[in-house]
Amino acid sequence: LHLVESGGGLVQPGGSLRLSCVASGFRLQYYAIGWFRQVPGKGREGVSCISSSSDTISYADSVKGRFTISRDNAKNTVYLQMNSLRPEDTAVYYCAADFDCSDDVTSFDGWGQGTQVTVSS
Repeated sequence: LHLVESGGGLVQPGGSLRLSCVASGFRLQYYAIGWFRQVPGKGREGVSCISSSSDTISYADSVKGRFTISRDNAKNTVYLQMNSLRPEDTAVYYCAADFDCSDDVTSFDGWGQGTQVTVSS
């Protein structure tokens, strides 16, 4: 499994970004996809997850009401729409695949190189 993240950048507080997670070499439709983020010196934090059928969607409390996860299986892509961004959202964002939306980050696979999101004025 291999996933490629894109869409990060520098944005002012209150702004928006849409991250994309594209599957390379496999059909993403059979997997749950999670978005995670990491800042230097800290572990990888789960942000959101969407099941293969989209019937299960979860968010970290810190992003509920601001972030929206979605998937387009025809494009082999999962998106993370991030609105009302805050400086504390600054991190490298990663996506990864699993059979279900697990709470165990180590069960996910296919980690990409990540995409940097910086929220700053």
